[in-house]
Amino acid sequence: MSIPEIPAVVALPHSDRASDQYESGDASGAGGISAEDDLYSPGDESAQVASRWVEPGVVYLVATPIGNLADMTERAIAVLRGVDAIACEDTRHVRKLLDHFGVRNRVFSLHEHNEAMRSAEIGIRLSAGESIALVSDAGTPAISDPGSLLVRTLKAQGHRVSPIPGACAAIAALSASGLDSTHFWFEGFLPAKTRARESRLQALATGTSTLVFYEAPHRIQAMVSSLKDVLGGAREAVLARELTKRFESLDSGTLESLNDALAQGVIPARGEFVVLVAGTSEQQHESEAQIPVDLLLETLLAEQAPPSMIARVIARLSSRKRNDVYDELLKRGRANDA
Repeated sequence: MSIPEIPAVVALPHSDRASDQYESGDASGAGGISAEDDLYSPGDESAQVASRWVEPGVVYLVATPIGNLADMTERAIAVLRGVDAIACEDTRHVRKLLDHFGVRNRVFSLHEHNEAMRSAEIGIRLSAGESIALVSDAGTPAISDPGSLLVRTLKAQGHRVSPIPGACAAIAALSASGLDSTHFWFEGFLPAKTRARESRLQALATGTSTLVFYEAPHRIQAMVSSLKDVLGGAREAVLARELTKRFESLDSGTLESLNDALAQGVIPARGEFVVLVAGTSEQQHESEAQIPVDLLLETLLAEQAPPSMIARVIARLSSRKRNDVYDELLKRGRANDA
């Protein structure tokens, strides 16, 4: 089988701009990427890079800065110079990183829409003795970013996958959050739709480990509101925003207070967020076990509380899911009407 060819090389200008703020490009992944967009011209220096960090037939998962370019490691730069090609989410975005460090190498796209196809191509290239680096737009590849399918595919084929560690927004935020960092659950992005998001939160509600989420700025208000509704407004939490960048902030408080701060604009809904929420305590588990949930439900029904309110209260004070309680109440209402 022939090795898939990378299209013709396109020469790109080199920028001398040195900035510690890694500005984001368009990483939508929607639509096609032209041959010009799909390449980064290799320069003479790439052939002169010492091979101590790069071996043939290996894919390197290279962590890149999440904001401050000074966080890029020497080894990561050497690997990006020494491999035969670099796979990335958005070729336009990664050029800023490569240009900053004077890396002249071929790049090609690997994103959620073409990862299966690229995984097959990369497997062939590795078998032919090439070495490939994978980078995401920021942070560590395959952690809430493309790469996990590639890794599984290559390891199943017997290829070696080597991590080049560096920045990870979840770990950076957790280390500075003040919440329990011994035991934590990394969830990544929750579903965008409210019902699916709150259903997933119900499954996480009784865990004792710190919960770690990612969220985009346009969904952060709705996401924190769901956290408050499902986990309870008194739960301690931290909103980490713009980590390692000029306007970095880590705001601590209860979910109730953080939700209000977002609503009032005290915490701007700008930049990528890491949201951390404290787990439940053993005392909370013990108190929940003592709550007569069925009696509470009957009492609220007797007081003619709205079904939505009853479902929300029961979900907050027990391990029952809000949607399940609400469905049960609707069935009761239909039975009473019959």
